[in-house]
Amino acid sequence: MLRRLGRAFLMVGSFLYAGAQAQARWELEIINTSIKRRWKVLLVALLPVLLGLGIEVACAALPATIGGSKAYMPTFVIPKMFYGSILVGLIAGLITGVIGAGGGYILTPALMSFGVRGIMAVGTDQFHLFAKAIMGTVIHRKLGNVNVWLAVWFVVGSFCGVSLGGMINRVVYQTSPALSDALISIVYVLILGTLGAYALVDWLRLRKEGGMAKTSMEATSRFAKWLQSIPLVPRVKFDEDIVVGGRSICVYPVIIIGFIVGFVSAIMGVGGGFLTFPMFVYGLGVSTFTTVGTDILQIIFTTAYSSIFQYAIYGFVFYTVAMGMLLGSLLGVQIGALVTTLVKGTLIRAFYALTILAGFVNRVCALPKKLANAGYITLTEATGKSIDLAGTIIFWMLVGIFAVWILLVFLRNIGRLRTRGVTIFVEGR
Repeated sequence: MLRRLGRAFLMVGSFLYAGAQAQARWELEIINTSIKRRWKVLLVALLPVLLGLGIEVACAALPATIGGSKAYMPTFVIPKMFYGSILVGLIAGLITGVIGAGGGYILTPALMSFGVRGIMAVGTDQFHLFAKAIMGTVIHRKLGNVNVWLAVWFVVGSFCGVSLGGMINRVVYQTSPALSDALISIVYVLILGTLGAYALVDWLRLRKEGGMAKTSMEATSRFAKWLQSIPLVPRVKFDEDIVVGGRSICVYPVIIIGFIVGFVSAIMGVGGGFLTFPMFVYGLGVSTFTTVGTDILQIIFTTAYSSIFQYAIYGFVFYTVAMGMLLGSLLGVQIGALVTTLVKGTLIRAFYALTILAGFVNRVCALPKKLANAGYITLTEATGKSIDLAGTIIFWMLVGIFAVWILLVFLRNIGRLRTRGVTIFVEGR
């Protein structure tokens, strides 16, 4: 029984990791193209952030009942939070670029460790992803690997999931801000614990096998073939350019997947790509080619609806922090992508496991204090603060070591990178 549970646990982790890799490839392509096209694409991406900043500046002098430092909208940000958001974006970008797996899992825990309320961190992260999604639209507008109807039915489900997740977050926050932070932390503990365990086992396996990775999962699984065989209508066709006659599936599994992804995204403040990819490829049997393009299309609507209608209009978005994260990630992904040409894959996997476990430890150590503040457990204030502080120190120490190591490797090898002709900044000139 325990062995079966362990295998199931690792399989879920492998699915999450495959999705994280797909989301990282998407972010890397967006940012690479943005640098090459310079400020035209970046300006489009920054428009929603600039609009929010304009509202914030315009309302800064208004009374607290309308807008100002004590109101929900616009939100007051101290310099520590803004500079910290750039650092957070930089580290997340480095993780994405070096490891090839989305580093968004550290954004919300990192912002919360800077003193940002959980619901504000979630809303801000969603808004920052919305800006990236706009860049993705500009880049992929001419690609043919987008199945519009898959995206439409997915969005039908994701809107329902986002609405429920956003409503739960707001209701819990209004009931108890401490309980809201605890709920978000619990979700992160479950997700990061699963993903971190898989990443650690995967790294140990790679070391034993000499660093050679191998993939054992087929894209069209038995479960996917079974779903496609269910004779229900309406149906949606896909992969017509890949398989003769294409494939088709009833829309209800697509809606259910959209609901799950939207719900988790609204609770955690993530884009949901780490869930969409494995569910589409291994659950529905959609090709990776179609999945990537379709996911880019749906994420625009999902993050827009989530960030604006579930968080921004209620005042749960830090616009300046969102801009800081975007700026930091633009630089971090570029540097990280270059460093991958200089380091071993097994070392990269080791750091990936460490950064995930760092986020896991951060949220685990934050839980006792949050639950005590919410009245669910009895704990002295000093003990709660000590445990929380220990988690924060461990988190920043691990991700800090990772970031410093990458930057040192990059700075020591700038000459080699230029001679190889792989420096993206030079290519974009």
